[in-house]
Amino acid sequence: MKNKLLSTILDYVVWLGSVILLSWLLIHFVVQRTDVNGLSMYPTLDHADQLLADKISYRFRDPERFEIIIFPYRYQEKTYFIKRIIGLPGETVYIDEAGNIWINGEILEEDYGYEVITFPGLAAQEIHLADDEYFVLGDNRTVSEDSRYPDVGNIKRSELIGRAWIRIYPFSKFGIIEH
Repeated sequence: MKNKLLSTILDYVVWLGSVILLSWLLIHFVVQRTDVNGLSMYPTLDHADQLLADKISYRFRDPERFEIIIFPYRYQEKTYFIKRIIGLPGETVYIDEAGNIWINGEILEEDYGYEVITFPGLAAQEIHLADDEYFVLGDNRTVSEDSRYPDVGNIKRSELIGRAWIRIYPFSKFGIIEH
């Protein structure tokens, strides 16, 4: 009787340990839950949306233009930015006075911007991206703090946590985030 009780307890301990280990592996290597704070990605994402970020796909492929990425804010611990990739490594990015985005001398055809860019910031001059850098913008371009600002600047590949993958809250908007 005593051996059966010990065996049952050991089974539960092993099961619980396995669940904890699997959860830890998922959180540290596969997905991360992130809250949207602010309106910089409106209308694609709204304040208080909760997302899961895919942390694994960029281990096997390069990030692509227009994907929504998550990266840490350099000056505040445990604060993350959510922005859209506009410029890719090796490209030249420029934003003119009319708010047009130029990539390698050609106007970028995109319709993610909620409003016309009125402040080109650092991109008022051509920005040459290094082989490991990305230029990012928020979809709500008049309120977004993004690569146009010196405290954000270009994002290095090593800084990317992952891409926004699934909106898990609010439940009425649950689903895969289209890029």
